Amino acid sequence: MTNIGRLWTGSEVWSNAAIVTQDDRIAWIGPASELPASVPGVIRDIVDVDHVENLGGALVTPGLIDAHTHPVYAGNRWAELAMRSGGSSQSEIVAAGGGVASTVTVTRGTDPWTLCSGVRERLRSWLRAGTTTVEAKTGYHLTRDGELADVRLLRSLENEPGMPRVHVTFLAANAVPPEYFGRRADYVDAVASWCADAAAAGADSIDAHCGDGRFSAREAGWILGKGRAAGLLPRLHASGGERGGAAILAAELGCASADILQDATDDDVAALAKSGVAAVVCPAQVPDGKRPPPVRTLLDRGVPVALGSGHAPGANGITSMPLVISLAIANFGMSVTEALRAATVGGARALRAPDRGTMARGRLADIVAWDADHEGAFGWSYGVKPIRIWRGSEPVTE
Repeated sequence: MTNIGRLWTGSEVWSNAAIVTQDDRIAWIGPASELPASVPGVIRDIVDVDHVENLGGALVTPGLIDAHTHPVYAGNRWAELAMRSGGSSQSEIVAAGGGVASTVTVTRGTDPWTLCSGVRERLRSWLRAGTTTVEAKTGYHLTRDGELADVRLLRSLENEPGMPRVHVTFLAANAVPPEYFGRRADYVDAVASWCADAAAAGADSIDAHCGDGRFSAREAGWILGKGRAAGLLPRLHASGGERGGAAILAAELGCASADILQDATDDDVAALAKSGVAAVVCPAQVPDGKRPPPVRTLLDRGVPVALGSGHAPGANGITSMPLVISLAIANFGMSVTEALRAATVGGARALRAPDRGTMARGRLADIVAWDADHEGAFGWSYGVKPIRIWRGSEPVTE
């Protein structure tokens, strides 16, 4: 790849740069003036390279990473969102038939083919917007067989053409399903017993929704412990309402990430900073009267920060990480560099995926050329468009 006007690597910026890829990796990267005649041990002679891409002076970055999504569902909750925007309380929404249980009912009643088609199209839209890795949670079947089928669905879709890389998170601990009413402890034990099967089905991580009246710190800790024992990477929805519990638990367990972090306190931030747990924040997430996550404090204290769309039927339908970056700049006061770094380097940190998120020799050749000549466009366009996308050096086509 040549004639790169501005190359944002995740750690530095080069003008008039070039990239050489081999197989699915970056073989060489740097200023075009320093492009070697050969790359020892990788490519014998640059002139023998199969194909040269002239990027016409475009801005080039690593593929973006969405570190928090809930894409496996059927139906919608648009009426609920209208009620919330009009000031309705969560109890009023539930009484009207909304809430997580409504999505569970529709998802359970949807045939696998239709469900798969919906998830496939969502994942494709992420990649078409320049997101080459998506963290994708289950959580809307809340039965053993349904949740495991969702893990397999996500794993299988990743291997189809035109799909992003998928980090599959097992989130059976999203809520207690209706059939377990009055038997909450039984459901907690059931989810814990499913963890080994989820790992065998292809899950990468285990998550639990701690706070907001979902699961207590004690319940979430039990589930995450069983998941870790099964080989799953623990992460935690630290959504507020569990003061002194969720974020502290994530730090104590050494989770890969603590997500959402609305109403997080100074003590929460200090615990995350000390433990090295990444903070995943979602600038499009509806705050529901809570304080937004303390993003500036997290950054100032050295907590690794990642961005997520928070895509979910009861939250938002965003599949554009460029839009999420713009919202992080506007809503969280992040600089362009901080937001772009959170959508690349930070996302890789949250997913414990060191092979992506930055542009360096040996990293995955997940690369995006943008319809812009400077990264400042992310702070202006509210959804800057990619002009070319490569996943593992393979060009993505419509």
